[in-house]
Amino acid sequence: MPAASQSPAPGKLNIDHVAHFVAHIDAASAALEQAGFTLTPFSAQSHRLEPGGPLVPAGSGNCCVMLREGYLEFLTPTGDTATASQLRAAIQRYTGVHLVALGTSAPQADHARLEKNGFAPLPPVALQREIGTESGNQTARFTVVRVPPGTMAEGRIQFCQQHTPQWLWQTRWMQHANGARGLAAVILCVADPQEAAQRYARYTGLLAQVAGSQWRIDTQRGALLFVAPAALERHLGITPPVVPWIAGYVLTSDDIAATRTWLAAARCAVRDLEARRLLLEWPGAIGGIVVFQQAAAPLPAFI
Repeated sequence: MPAASQSPAPGKLNIDHVAHFVAHIDAASAALEQAGFTLTPFSAQSHRLEPGGPLVPAGSGNCCVMLREGYLEFLTPTGDTATASQLRAAIQRYTGVHLVALGTSAPQADHARLEKNGFAPLPPVALQREIGTESGNQTARFTVVRVPPGTMAEGRIQFCQQHTPQWLWQTRWMQHANGARGLAAVILCVADPQEAAQRYARYTGLLAQVAGSQWRIDTQRGALLFVAPAALERHLGITPPVVPWIAGYVLTSDDIAATRTWLAAARCAVRDLEARRLLLEWPGAIGGIVVFQQAAAPLPAFI
């Protein structure tokens, strides 16, 4: 069952999801559906500001693309809260991916590691949102470990424990007309890939690896790829709007030829890359890029 495989083994991490911060969720949803993704219904978010405290509106809401491996979140501000203000400030910088959630089964251990390594983590936060299921409404619950805004220049890099994966990864939402299967990597465009990779190594407790000028960190499922602006332009023909920039991600496909056919027929901004990969440039309502590749293929190297 896909839901049962989403949480990493104890002591391990994975790439749980990434989140686009968007100003207009309706426009983002229309572009996602045009590209062949199945969307979950819009859901308002609530949280407890302290353990045992009252449940209050977070001032944000989302819809998601649930994949067989990980998921994509599209988050929008809905109120006048601190969370909503942070979303709006990030969107002013650029529309696109501002959040990378590392899946964990041990958030307290992650909190302790961040504290030991000088990242000054905030207290763990209990989040929840209501989700419709085929048998009625259920409550999805998460524990999130964050650091103060600005600690990680690239965006909101956090740890997320999924307490109720069965309510998120529902079979009816995991089939996509474009053949998308899983979230294989996050592409982070940074001025100094070595510095960023080594900082993320301290943050995650995982090994930063280098091959040529390509720095990366592999998790139990999915990788973080650190790319210099010049390499992004050379390999993808993309000029970063700002640096640092969480440019996008790599998605796997069950059938890359069928994915290309679907995206081209839908008149999406897609073009061919080497090694049978595809580059999808999201419209302004979503922001950023997607590299599609065949499932089980090696990740692209930006050297």
